[in-house]
This record gives sequence, C-alpha cells and structure tokens, in this order.
Amino acid sequence: MPERPILVIDDDDAIRLTVVDVLESEGYSVATATNGADGLHVLEQVHPALVLLDMRMPILDGWGFAKALRERGAKVPIVVVTAAHDAHRWAREIDAAAVVAKPFDLADLLDAVQRYYAPGAA
Repeated sequence: MPERPILVIDDDDAIRLTVVDVLESEGYSVATATNGADGLHVLEQVHPALVLLDMRMPILDGWGFAKALRERGAKVPIVVVTAAHDAHRWAREIDAAAVVAKPFDLADLLDAVQRYYAPGAA
C-alpha cells in the first residue's frame, strides 16, 4: 500500500511550495490545496496521514475545512500553520493537534510533522 500523503492547505504560493519542497526532501508524499474547498476536493482522491492547515484563506477557511473534515468522520491530525496572534486559540477551536507559527523554523515544522504524522489513521 502506498504511503499516505501529507495534505498542505495554504493560499500563499511561496509558503506552500516551500513546505512541499521540505517535506518531499524528507521523503514524505505530499498533496496540496490553495484553500479549504480545494482541500475537500483533494480528500476525494487521497486519504492524508496529516493536514498542515492555514486558517485564513479565501473561499473556505481553516475552520470550514476542519468542520467538513470532521463531518466526514476523518480522524486525521491537523497542524495549524498560521501567523495569527490567536493561533493557539484557533487550534483549540478546531481540535488541532498542534500549531506551527509563521514565519516558521523548518526544524519546528519537521518536528510537528514527525510527531503527528499518522500513516495508519483513517
């Protein structure tokens, strides 16, 4: 069975592409989306082992994505990746596993990924 990907959802192209490059260089499979609605479409094709989620995005924000994910019964860990001052509160609101603050240190991002990557989760 192929490795389950990490789903990176962020509307900032530079951040999304940087995260993808870093994760792929570490050997992870990665799927991407530019907003929560696109992320829900990606979920129809892949079953991620982890979601790295920005909160403030157009079309469907992080709260809407997390709600829809949970309504689908998915038990995928979410790591909130945001620059917001209220990041920890927002993460609690969506029952996220962790927060990585932007701008982030790549070591902090990889630490969170290694900690919460759940290849056997459904």
